[in-house]
Amino acid sequence: MLCRFTILLDNTVLIYRGGPDDTYETALLSFGINPDTVLIFYENRSLPQDKRIEEEEVSILLTASRG
Repeated sequence: MLCRFTILLDNTVLIYRGGPDDTYETALLSFGINPDTVLIFYENRSLPQDKRIEEEEVSILLTASRG
């Protein structure tokens, strides 16, 4: 399973390769991103972080500094 994450502020692209039952929370944590500090969007709809990854590409908006 492959999902492409685009960070909206700077258009950074992160590619996640994982298992069929992985969630967005799992993917974000693998990138070192706290899932509680982002909003996840697919086709202008917000997705919950505990949703199983089914989309091929999503956008994420950082709501807090990663520093």
